[in-house]
Amino acid sequence: MENLDSSLVVYTDGGCSGNPGPGGWGCVIIDETKETLLSGGEEYTTNNRMELKAAIEALRFIVENESLKARPVAVYSDSQYVKNGITSWINNWKKNGWKTASKKPVLNKELWIELDTFYNQLNIEWKWVKGHAGIKYNEVCDQLCQKEMQKFL
Repeated sequence: MENLDSSLVVYTDGGCSGNPGPGGWGCVIIDETKETLLSGGEEYTTNNRMELKAAIEALRFIVENESLKARPVAVYSDSQYVKNGITSWINNWKKNGWKTASKKPVLNKELWIELDTFYNQLNIEWKWVKGHAGIKYNEVCDQLCQKEMQKFL
């Protein structure tokens, strides 16, 4: 019998060759012993967009799977931009009509809105991990990114 209280663990990463340039994203969703790997890329994009896409696609996968979406989720990202953006900055952006503290439009607004939509449907704890530090699943995500980038080089 499935343990509905057990957490899902998610690792995400995104990157570019050049910034902007060809980009890729990857994520691993770990459900006890089962690992789901997802990845994608774009021919011309930015590092931050790919970091956001990785988180969005991981959360989309969980939300769209009824057996997963009621479970707590721990998301590990090496992007302070994603972690701080979704847990802190987004509240002020929304209050300020999607403007930054310096009154400039928030970059990647459409991706932030999409991420926020999934985030608000789940019980998520965001955790930052150091990139390129030998953390197994962060490295797997990085490899997925690199493989996606190569499709455009």
